[in-house]
Amino acid sequence: MEYTNILIAGSGVLGSQIAFQTAFHGFAVTVYDINDEALNRAKERIEQLKPLYQADLGATNEALEAAMARFTFQSDLALAAANADLVIESVPESLEIKIDFYQKLALAAPAHTIFATNSSTLLPSQFAHATGRPEQFLALHFANEIWKNNTAEIMKHATTDEHVFNDVVAFAKQIGMVALPLQKEQAGYIVNSLLVPLLSSAQKLLVTGIADIETIDKTWMVATGAPVGPFGMLDIVGINTAYHIARTRAEHTGDEAYQAVADLLKNDYVDQGKLGKATGEGFYTYPNPSYLEPGFLKP
Repeated sequence: MEYTNILIAGSGVLGSQIAFQTAFHGFAVTVYDINDEALNRAKERIEQLKPLYQADLGATNEALEAAMARFTFQSDLALAAANADLVIESVPESLEIKIDFYQKLALAAPAHTIFATNSSTLLPSQFAHATGRPEQFLALHFANEIWKNNTAEIMKHATTDEHVFNDVVAFAKQIGMVALPLQKEQAGYIVNSLLVPLLSSAQKLLVTGIADIETIDKTWMVATGAPVGPFGMLDIVGINTAYHIARTRAEHTGDEAYQAVADLLKNDYVDQGKLGKATGEGFYTYPNPSYLEPGFLKP
């Protein structure tokens, strides 16, 4: 199936990025959120992406303005979904919120519409029943700063139709993504299944006094050739996200190291408004973090 009209449901940081990436690659995009205030914030976020596409991708003014002309913004779900071929959902990471949203979307969207969740932490099977069309539902997960970190993890659940799966893989490629198909459900997909243990290990090394932030990052960067270390990655991901992961793991496992990580992140970073690159300060200070200085990795 060829998709023409794409609905992005949820216009937060990542939802806005998905919307702009999709419009930039030639698709008609409707952005849906719960009220005009949220949509106005989305419009501001999308405008702020234009210079980044120029700097990072060499995008021309003409291409950017053409992308902007492909947008529609809508706070009425029935109107937003009326002509949608594909809905990419990026609403808050709450099972209850997602179930409620999909129950409403199922009534509003045409029968042919495909539903895809961008959920990072929930499995499609946890709320597939709420879609009313589980065979037309799957996960389509993007990384932050998707125009640069252009991965799209496409994950089916047990009853996803194979044609739907293949069509979404093809769509991901059409919007400039490296498509990464997952044949079974996996919490954390591929990227986070690899990344989260690394970041958790780095944080535990810090709170147990093994080494400081820069030493841990230097070790990873020198040993692997990576352009950024675990704490630089955490600044990009967002320290608020890292805090919620650590707190949840502490509650579920009783692991004192996770609790120490959660306490450190909350007291020294989250409560101080130091949330990472997005706020200008986290483990490093931006726009010129020390790990980018010429001498950072020198003997």
